[in-house]
Amino acid sequence: MNLLAFTGFPSGRKAQLDFVPEDGPAFVRVARKAGVSLSSKKTGFLIDGTDRIGACANLIEKLAKAKINVVAMDAMAVAGGRYGAILWVKAKDVNRAAKVLGAK
Repeated sequence: MNLLAFTGFPSGRKAQLDFVPEDGPAFVRVARKAGVSLSSKKTGFLIDGTDRIGACANLIEKLAKAKINVVAMDAMAVAGGRYGAILWVKAKDVNRAAKVLGAK
């Protein structure tokens, strides 16, 4: 199973694990076959670009100007002067955020 991104953090006495699979339906089939329970599907944004000072701040500023709150964001610099990030907004804001971020 190819994952584009993964993040996890404690949530009370449990943990929240967020997977961004390359093939969502295949991921669900594999998880069910393995007996892993999944929460409802959430929509996030997988972002990458040239690493520079303020790269993520510019994205957050665009969303703030549109009055869209960011629920969570994980970002990191990677080799070759690039960065990658996973960003979530509330379900009601996904379409507006996609427009603001220029998502395809």
